[in-house]
Amino acid sequence: MRGMGNMQGMMKQVQKMQKEMEKSQAALNEKEFIGEATNQLVTAVFTGDRTLKDITIKEEVVDPEDVEMLQDLIVMAVNDGLNKIEKETQATMGQYAKGLPGL
Repeated sequence: MRGMGNMQGMMKQVQKMQKEMEKSQAALNEKEFIGEATNQLVTAVFTGDRTLKDITIKEEVVDPEDVEMLQDLIVMAVNDGLNKIEKETQATMGQYAKGLPGL
């Protein structure tokens, strides 16, 4: 029976950590991330939940004769934004996985 108090304490710690994780995730979801292509010719704005909010294309990069370059710049900006979100997510949420058995 002595172990029951220890189990209750552990459950309280898990519940507290879960609430902290939810707060961290909510804050991360509200944060904006800006992905950029070469010389900021294309920028993509995301929220932490990977929602694309805006994309900006500088006028000088729009060339009807070279649509492929514009497409490449858009892909580059989007991927840069997603990579920034991933790094921030790992830095923010990864702290909760430290010390948990099996993770």
